[in-house]
Amino acid sequence: MNYQWYPGHMTRAKRMMQEDMKLIDLVIELLDSRVPLSSRNPDIDELAKQKARLVLLNKADLADERLNEVWADYFRGQGCFVAKIDSRNRGGLKPIQSLIQEACREKTERDRKRGILNRPVRAMVVGIPNVGKSTFINSFAGRACAKTGNRPGVTKGKQWIRLNKQVELLDTPGILWPKFEDQQAGMKLALIGSIRDELLNGEELALWLIDLLKKRYPGALQERYQAGEEENSGTILEMVARQRGCLLKGDELDLTKAAGLLLDDFRSGRLGRITLEMPEENKERETTEER
Repeated sequence: MNYQWYPGHMTRAKRMMQEDMKLIDLVIELLDSRVPLSSRNPDIDELAKQKARLVLLNKADLADERLNEVWADYFRGQGCFVAKIDSRNRGGLKPIQSLIQEACREKTERDRKRGILNRPVRAMVVGIPNVGKSTFINSFAGRACAKTGNRPGVTKGKQWIRLNKQVELLDTPGILWPKFEDQQAGMKLALIGSIRDELLNGEELALWLIDLLKKRYPGALQERYQAGEEENSGTILEMVARQRGCLLKGDELDLTKAAGLLLDDFRSGRLGRITLEMPEENKERETTEER
């Protein structure tokens, strides 16, 4: 199944970002720590070239802590400033202010030499749908100034938000890219909720997730569902259906409902702290594209 979702407002949002890029000093890019590679819009690199970059690995509390640090090192190696965050936890965002100032130190020094003092850093906040941009902005600002929702596509327009005398943020709608060359990336975006669930085949997605977990985190399936390593993905989904009482008339298993419950267990962290990709996969992808 091909996973694509690119509504018209995303085309408009990308055009807006291109126009506004000349106004800003810094691009703050939120990624989902569970799939940092797949949740990174390749269009952002082209739009934000020549700009300082701050990568926020959001939902780090749901991802494998060891791999969080591996990914942080990876993005630092690309010349980005990096922080691991949970956008819902305001206390954990305190270091962001100093990171913003550090990332824009050269710009601030140029302004000072030109006699421009105390101009706030203007930062554009970007990321794919449902990655937590608005939640981050509200937590960072300490007030509700950006609309949030646990579904993709909530933010439809841009808005400037003045945080303090040092920083102004430009909130932008979450945008995907028109075509996923790597369908596994589309599957992973579907898993984290960046593509509307009603557009998906939930049962197929759940089976794909089970296969991935069997390879990378077999203990998670065993602990949550008492699933043995020898069980295939279809059998495990049937186990979930029986355990959770997902039944249709005639005691037939409701695998669609069971799939939804399994996906919710992953998204909420009830399956444990899980990261679904590694930096080496980016090298493999780049090698394949070069061929």
